[in-house]
Amino acid sequence: MQSGVINIKKDTDEPDIIESVLSFKPFVQELKNRVDSEKTIRRRFYEDIVSRFEENDAFEGMTDPDSVGEHTELLELVFASLAPLISDETHLLWALSTPVPHRIFYCTDAFAAFFSTTSLKEVKESFINDKEKFKRYRYEHIYSLILKKFYNLNALTKEDIIYSYVNPQTGLHRYYKIEADTSFIDIVLKGELPELDLSVIDRNLNQDNVYELLIELLPPDLFRFEGFSVLTFSDITTKYALDTIRAAIIDHTANQDDQNNVVARSLKTLAGDCNVEFGLLPFLKVNGKIVFDDDHCSASILLQCGDKAEHFNEEFNALIRAFLEEPKPYFFGKLTGEKTELHPILKLLHNHGVSSYGILPVFYNNQLSGVLEIYSKEGTVSFEQILSRLELSIPLIAQILQNLTDEFKAKIEKIIKSKFTSLQPSVQWKFNEAAWNYLKAKRKGIDKVEIASITFKQVFPLYGAIDIRDSTIARNRALREDLKLLLEILMQVLHELKNLHPLALIDELIYECSKWMNRISTEISANDEMLLSQFFESQANPFLSHFKETSPIGSGIINRYFEASDEAEGIAFARRRELEASIQQINVSVNSYFETVQAELQSTFPCYFEKFRTDGIEYDIYIGQSIAPEKTFNNLYLKNLRLWQIKSMVEVAKITHSLLEKTEVPLNTTQLIFVHSNPIDISFRNDERRFDVEGTYNIRYEIIKKRIDKVNIKSGNSRLTQPDKIALVYFNYREAEEYVQYISYLQEQHMLNDDLEYLDLEELQGVSGLKALRVGINYGDSELLTVSS
Repeated sequence: MQSGVINIKKDTDEPDIIESVLSFKPFVQELKNRVDSEKTIRRRFYEDIVSRFEENDAFEGMTDPDSVGEHTELLELVFASLAPLISDETHLLWALSTPVPHRIFYCTDAFAAFFSTTSLKEVKESFINDKEKFKRYRYEHIYSLILKKFYNLNALTKEDIIYSYVNPQTGLHRYYKIEADTSFIDIVLKGELPELDLSVIDRNLNQDNVYELLIELLPPDLFRFEGFSVLTFSDITTKYALDTIRAAIIDHTANQDDQNNVVARSLKTLAGDCNVEFGLLPFLKVNGKIVFDDDHCSASILLQCGDKAEHFNEEFNALIRAFLEEPKPYFFGKLTGEKTELHPILKLLHNHGVSSYGILPVFYNNQLSGVLEIYSKEGTVSFEQILSRLELSIPLIAQILQNLTDEFKAKIEKIIKSKFTSLQPSVQWKFNEAAWNYLKAKRKGIDKVEIASITFKQVFPLYGAIDIRDSTIARNRALREDLKLLLEILMQVLHELKNLHPLALIDELIYECSKWMNRISTEISANDEMLLSQFFESQANPFLSHFKETSPIGSGIINRYFEASDEAEGIAFARRRELEASIQQINVSVNSYFETVQAELQSTFPCYFEKFRTDGIEYDIYIGQSIAPEKTFNNLYLKNLRLWQIKSMVEVAKITHSLLEKTEVPLNTTQLIFVHSNPIDISFRNDERRFDVEGTYNIRYEIIKKRIDKVNIKSGNSRLTQPDKIALVYFNYREAEEYVQYISYLQEQHMLNDDLEYLDLEELQGVSGLKALRVGINYGDSELLTVSS
């Protein structure tokens, strides 16, 4: 133990904020109280200390800190009575100071050594680096004691004082928490105690400058602090480093590089070695496959080294695949020339100056979330020692890796939502409202909260379909031509192969090919397609694969068949590829048109517009007051939309007609509109991520809509929908009257031909009384909307 004054306030311009004098009277009085209540042998110990202090006049009242060191025996008794019995004085950072801790007058050897190796200036700077914060802490410290004693108010919560310094041996920061025990401080009132309105204090408790209010209400010169404080410096380096990582996890304002740097520094602090570096490599997934994104994997030394290395991706992916099969720690203490030959990745690391490298698999909820890289460019890493020091941080590392994975997944989902299944602005508000209500219910602690269903009542539906005419026939024709060609090539290959290998089995395969040629010569069914596919996969392909591997002479012949049967480039898929490309070109062009007119469509009154891609494009439009409650709905918006619907069908027909000479397979389209004048209710189906109708009557609308694409005219039995025409299906003439007016207007505009037909339609299952309007499209006179294909 050592005595001698350490003046923390020396050479600072901070004034004394309150009168503070050293006294042992509160300490002696506390021991007397314990003598009265203690029943064990410790009572004699306390009695002995009390008598020794009372015998010494120097401790009768106020004591000078500069002279108290002369009484080391009494100070040792203070230490013996206050310090834990199991504490080691050579390691315990413990000291006695004036009531407001400005001057330390007695301390352990460890405390003195700490201050001798760490300059006093550095200590003071760490205390008062933020002068305003330090000033606030000092005032909150004294006023918390005053409020507790005189008003029995535990109002102020004092922040911990954390002191850091750089350890000269490791070059790393160490962190200490300073705790002041104020049990032996008495506060003397030097005047009349003011009355306080505690509600005023309560209202200002969370303000940083609450101490200014307290200075005004309770002037510091009304009080004197007598006694001493017991200071303890606790090494909280491990806790501080872990808390820093936790703070980085929840700090969503920091960018990824800043977070990586904070985490790496904290891990180095835990490891206690400034030469050890750390990297994080999350296992991001797309469709179940591991991928590595620069934004989320930038902290990996492995990816940094391989950024521009030749063949790195192949070698790295092979390494990851092997690691995933058996995820376990791999450590390479010294990346010497011999070890670098074990794998090209190790050689790559060695060439970039890495002398020691290891990876540790990290699991989150028993699922592999990534790896922690441990490496050094300055020597050999003692991995066993490092891992024992990092043990408490591994769950936090797992959380960081999982957060990176979740952020990546969220980005992917955001793109998907934006490009494919986004909620349109016209209805987004309803989903926001439901989500907010759900959150509020959860916060209230309501059990089994179900998110409200998204429903729009009394909306007017508009349905349209642009269908590729005879697409099924075209597909069957392309399939039949491709399969006939593949059978011809197979028969040629088998005949040539028979000259090399005269096997009876080859004759049997040739015979099967001939049977199939005859069977599909005029038509092919779905069952034929399935059986023929089985013939190729289970008989022809294995037979030819065997000879390809065992007969070098025959492999060139056999390759002609396998090249022809390649789905991406083979000639036996050419007709189907041409057809699908033509269908795709039509769909893209029609879809581009509808995307182009969306802004114009929404400008008058918001509506919900949903497209479906089949062999063509179908769409549903819903408009009504419930779609946009903040705006006033009027039927003129509905009429405007119905007129637009017919005009858009004309424009779409012109687009697809112009593609007849551009596509590899000429394909015509038909245009169909279903007229439904009554409003319906719709609700969002979470399982299908789309809106659907509600109610029995409304469901009938959906059923009719799905059946009318193949409906025939009652007289003549011909299909209603025809190329170069627009068909409008309705139930009664009252519904059609409005559309007849629009058709007449568009005929005047030379967009439609003067050939309007009124047609009765055949009965459908469960549906009778359907009628239709049909009118021809004028391709010549009106202006064609240009849409890039």
